[in-house]
Amino acid sequence: MKLSARNQLPGKVKKIETGMIVAEIVIELDGGGEITSIITKKAMENLGLTVGKKVHAVIKSTEVMVAAD
Repeated sequence: MKLSARNQLPGKVKKIETGMIVAEIVIELDGGGEITSIITKKAMENLGLTVGKKVHAVIKSTEVMVAAD
């Protein structure tokens, strides 16, 4: 599948916490580090997400906020 988003980070599902409506998906990135996404439970089921499954975190944003200490 081709996407216009340029920020596609490969990894695998490390952890899934499922609620009534949403699921928190923790992805262990191939290059190190982790990223967490909140998606609907239905989307998680449709994607067949399970711990260990290879996935891509796709980031598409028109805005990135930066905070300094």
